[in-house]
Amino acid sequence: MNREHYLAHLQKAIKATHGADSKHVQTVPVHETFQGKTVWQGDVEVFDLIGHAKAKRCYAWAYDHDKGSNAIAVLELPPVISPLTAVRAAIMAESKQGNKN
Repeated sequence: MNREHYLAHLQKAIKATHGADSKHVQTVPVHETFQGKTVWQGDVEVFDLIGHAKAKRCYAWAYDHDKGSNAIAVLELPPVISPLTAVRAAIMAESKQGNKN
């Protein structure tokens, strides 16, 4: 998937998940470690939201897994204040969901 399609894919995920249109602002590399080991590394795309009631910004990325591709879209609402904290929130949410199964 080329960059233009990738960003459009993320914008569709933002619209579907949070009900807002968005404009791409920048790409931020993130490297999250825990106890000296990498738990997540990649680029987080930063989007300004258009017409969202609570948030002005959203952080999004996608990853491939054995069942296909998954897009993550996290609103900038405290405690999420940056691409890094968005990744941390997504990891925590995934961990909690994994504990339920």
